Amino acid sequence: MAAVFRCDFTGPTSKLPHFWEHTVDSGHALLALRADWQKQMRRSHEELGFAHVRFHGLLCDDIGTLIGEGDKLFYSFFNADQIFDFLLSIGMKPFVELSFMPGVLASGAKTVFHHRANVTPPKDYAQWAMLVRKLVAHWIERHGLAEVRQWFFEVWNEPNLGAFDSGRQDEYFKLYRDTAEAIKSVDSALKVGGPATAENAWIDDFIEFCTKSQLSADFITTHQYPTDAFGQPGDDTEAQHSKSRRSVLRDEARAVRRKAGDRPVYYTEWSTSSNAPDPMHDEPYAAAFITKTIMEANGLVQGYSYWTFSDIFEENYFPSVPFHGGFGLLNIHGIAKPAYRTFKLLHALGTEMLMVEGTHPTVDAWVVRGVRSVTVLLTNYALPRHPIATETMQIRLANAQSPIHATIRRIDSDHANAKRRWQEIGSSEYLDAGAIAELNAVSRCEPKPYPFDFLDNAIGCHATLPPLGVAAVTLWFAELDRG
Repeated sequence: MAAVFRCDFTGPTSKLPHFWEHTVDSGHALLALRADWQKQMRRSHEELGFAHVRFHGLLCDDIGTLIGEGDKLFYSFFNADQIFDFLLSIGMKPFVELSFMPGVLASGAKTVFHHRANVTPPKDYAQWAMLVRKLVAHWIERHGLAEVRQWFFEVWNEPNLGAFDSGRQDEYFKLYRDTAEAIKSVDSALKVGGPATAENAWIDDFIEFCTKSQLSADFITTHQYPTDAFGQPGDDTEAQHSKSRRSVLRDEARAVRRKAGDRPVYYTEWSTSSNAPDPMHDEPYAAAFITKTIMEANGLVQGYSYWTFSDIFEENYFPSVPFHGGFGLLNIHGIAKPAYRTFKLLHALGTEMLMVEGTHPTVDAWVVRGVRSVTVLLTNYALPRHPIATETMQIRLANAQSPIHATIRRIDSDHANAKRRWQEIGSSEYLDAGAIAELNAVSRCEPKPYPFDFLDNAIGCHATLPPLGVAAVTLWFAELDRG
């Protein structure tokens, strides 16, 4: 059936802050010293608007922040400075994840990832607090108090998972208390928060602990992925299956929003799935999923940090295959995936949303007003193994002005799909300069002229949307009457 929508240009509006641009993720701090990582980070900031970047392992031994020889400790902030100096030089800021444990302070030998990040608690909490104080004070001395007050300090990563800690709340709460007190002892206006949990966990308990302990929790952070159970692991009940058919990430974010109260909420990880390799990360499915998920999160969060901006990433190993299902928006060669292109579409949107009437099982429509343009943003999305087909969309924009012209940009199987072209030319593991240039060209999401109807002060738009397709119809005006 056709997807039919209606929008009144003179109707009520709501705000669309670009909360998804607040932060983006990278994998491992050491990667930020690579020239190719820096090139991709600069491009992502300039083209997609990302303002902060977050990564693991700033305190790991390969950064050299704290090392020891016998009973003597040596602090070295040079590598961390090189990373942060670069970010500030391109107009970005760090979202500082304080992890993982320097070997000299570690209480055990448990590690994660191939670079062996130690995830055990400190054997001496006083020395841990000293490290935090020295590091934060150093940044203030180097960059100024006004600058560092704009940063975010997040304590640890996913402490509720055994992979990154013991999974014990009491252990994390002790680490949080000592870390937060150390940061606030340097300057009380610095922003510190947590619990940085997976699967939206511990929010109530964390807030209760901070309140009872009179500790600052300036913001709430947590993570979610559509592959999370959001219930009992292995629960195959009909209720769980029914829940999976809804916009579960929106539902979970609403619950976190309620629990957080007046505190800002920053999702410091989310993605198409928590698995890599996963072919969906490289395919149009990701673009449709990202667009729908972000638009549905509007009004619930202050930040929504995508995991990750680049396939220059090596938690397990560093693959050389150009499209290997990595988490990144850009692949190892800097070729844009459909996911990157949908973030670029979103970045081009205005900041006022008009109300849209109409529903469809797989097609969603949003109308967003900019300074001299109005964009109709469309997705045709369904979960894997759920019915989906090519659909025809019709939307009537009532009480409108006549546009000067209109364009359409598409992301789907036939548009902005570099992986498909890579497969057509032989799926080579190692690309030469010519192949990279060709795939970069194919990956583009260029605007094309779009025919529209204008009759009785109403604009009529029509589009065909293939399965897992994204389209943005932008109407341009000489001057936009805001009613």
